[in-house]
Amino acid sequence: MGTGPRPPRRDRAAAALPGHRPGPAVRAVRGRGPVLSEGRGAVRTVEGATLKLAGDAQDLLFREARSATEFTDDPVTDEQVAAIYDLVKYGPTSLNQQPLRMVLVRSPAARARLLPFLDARNRTRTEAAPLPIILAADVNFHEKLPVVFPHAAGLRDALHGDPRRRAEGARYNALLQIGYLIVGVRAAGLGAGPMIGYDPAGLDREFFPDGGLRSLLVMNIGVPRPKRHERLPRLSYDEVVTVL
Repeated sequence: MGTGPRPPRRDRAAAALPGHRPGPAVRAVRGRGPVLSEGRGAVRTVEGATLKLAGDAQDLLFREARSATEFTDDPVTDEQVAAIYDLVKYGPTSLNQQPLRMVLVRSPAARARLLPFLDARNRTRTEAAPLPIILAADVNFHEKLPVVFPHAAGLRDALHGDPRRRAEGARYNALLQIGYLIVGVRAAGLGAGPMIGYDPAGLDREFFPDGGLRSLLVMNIGVPRPKRHERLPRLSYDEVVTVL
């Protein structure tokens, strides 16, 4: 047996996890809560607790994933999109509302209809992207509540007479679902490039003339090309979290 110095106990526990690669330890500061150190690929530990997700998966979903603006020519299949949705549909929402609607812009004719509503830079990106998707909120999501939230009798009828509340709920919960969708795209080994630089009123008139769907953003997905610049900084734990 060696007699050299041993790493702190919490670091030894983290090293036993699948996918762990050595990285700076996490320390706790009295009165300030846990302080997360930077270090790519490290499984974070806080006072003996660990993230259950393997380090490689953490990297795939967050640390090494980037917003994608350029893609390879590899296609994105309907089967891939279906697999992504079948995973991310389990993300939590208020009252289990599921207002997100996805329009896959596959045909050249549909792409030609979409491009004029995008800002110039986003238009160039979308022309070359394997698959643009229009992400919209269904303001009539309440019609599905008897199926997805069956134990709340009367909720559909209550929301039917409150269009303002429906519109707010649709937007809020669809944006939550978009966040899950971006992570799901990364889980499939693809990149996501969400864009808000477009004419929403014009796009909605073109694609959703009955007013039931309201676009939130356009997102390109595909196999991403390597980024040409380093990742921008993120705020630290101490800059974001307040402990009362």
